[in-house]
Amino acid sequence: MQHAQPPMTKYEQFLQQAQEQMLAFERRESEFRKKERAERAAQLHLPISRDELH
Repeated sequence: MQHAQPPMTKYEQFLQQAQEQMLAFERRESEFRKKERAERAAQLHLPISRDELH
């Protein structure tokens, strides 16, 4: 038998949504930085290792 969790308060819901949005933003920002790095390297004709892209 599972124990029911108490309903989340408005504040807890807010914190959860804020955390989810922050994680999504961080993922988008990381992808953007990878793309920018690759574009700059291509413009400068610099080799980029695969490790720097991940």
